[in-house]
Amino acid sequence: MKSAVETLNPTRVRLSIEVPFEELKDSLDAAYKKINQQVTVKGFRKGKIPNRVIDQRFGRGAVLEEAVNDALPKFYTEAVNEGELNVLGQPEVDITELKDGELLAFTAEVDVRPEIEIPDYSGIEVTVDALEVSDEEVDKAVEQLRERFASTNPVERAAADGDVVTIDLEAKVDGEVLEDGVAAGVSYTIGSGELLEGIDEAVTGLEAGGEATFTSELKGGSAEGKEAEVTVKVTAVASRELPELDDDFAQMASEFDTLAELREDSRKRLENTKQYDQATQAQERVLEELLKLAEVPIPEKLLADEVQTRKHNLEHHQLGQMGLTLEKYLEIQGKTLEEFEAETSEQAVKGIKTQFILDELVNKEKLNVNQEELTEHLMRRAASSGMSPDQFAQAVVEGGQVPMLVGEVARGKALAVVVEAAKVVDTNGEVVDLEDEEDEATEAASDEASTEKADEKNEA
Repeated sequence: MKSAVETLNPTRVRLSIEVPFEELKDSLDAAYKKINQQVTVKGFRKGKIPNRVIDQRFGRGAVLEEAVNDALPKFYTEAVNEGELNVLGQPEVDITELKDGELLAFTAEVDVRPEIEIPDYSGIEVTVDALEVSDEEVDKAVEQLRERFASTNPVERAAADGDVVTIDLEAKVDGEVLEDGVAAGVSYTIGSGELLEGIDEAVTGLEAGGEATFTSELKGGSAEGKEAEVTVKVTAVASRELPELDDDFAQMASEFDTLAELREDSRKRLENTKQYDQATQAQERVLEELLKLAEVPIPEKLLADEVQTRKHNLEHHQLGQMGLTLEKYLEIQGKTLEEFEAETSEQAVKGIKTQFILDELVNKEKLNVNQEELTEHLMRRAASSGMSPDQFAQAVVEGGQVPMLVGEVARGKALAVVVEAAKVVDTNGEVVDLEDEEDEATEAASDEASTEKADEKNEA
């Protein structure tokens, strides 16, 4: 076999491959054997038909076609390895010459990973939010905890803001009661905004047994988006009582003895959360600066596939679970289809560039992933997916996605190298030490920017 590589552009090549006919012998033998098992010829047992009879009855062309289809992947792979190419996706193959007994020649055009020069990233400097926790934020955290321990007591009076009412609902569209528009015994806190628009005004002032009718746009169900006439009947009214903010509350709601200790713990928790957010912010901004410094050609087909994958996942998974169409989603977001497609393309470009640059850094820095790092990453991914670690690991193995996870961890380590070299200051001008939160936040930033479709194509 002879092969030659022609560079069409920085992300695409054409392989020209010539195969002497004697190298097709194994594929020809396999073709005859396959056809033998599929056809019957009077006078011959199945599987025992001579090759010359198959040529006479079914044509030599059918045998050659079968043999070439069998041989192409093997010779293409050999040419890729010989040219030391890092291919992306499937090739476009064109048979240019097929002379029986003499020669098979074909070309294969395929996207390749571009050569990337890693820029000098030692001068990257980013600014992040300062690590400050206000008394108001502590008050809000304690108040949220207090809300969780609120009690309700039935009252015999008109419902007011903040009360919990038990209600029955009936929705009509064009005078007809909807099959899925009836609900009984619904518990609702007035002012929470968790049900239909207009319901707060309708139930406020009603006592148990009272009812009211209002018009509202339905948020879901068979008549989603339509105006409905909704009748609401209050069957019970209860007041919400919040516990006193004192030491007794601290002992009831936590492991602390005093309210002061509870507030101090709330402050520390907020600080920890902000430390993680600060580290994540630093990773994202360092990555953005790195992307600005590097020139990364994007393979057109890879980009088109990635955009299509992102749109498919949004429409059929995320929006599907919420019962929304793409059109309804765009209406809610206030975006046109053109704006959505432009944003999706921009996100896809960023994801592909990120993967290419970080993968190049992995190679340059000779970064490896050990079993402990892979296991920790798998545990985090399992937790975010809502699956147990065993279930997630089984799904990863069965789906052949272990290399994808290894790549994610390696890219996280590569980004950590860049972050370590960068200067990170907060809005007060203070240098930020990210050491405690760096590993987890770096991996989170790397994962978010990585693209599964690009991973799959890199493994192809």
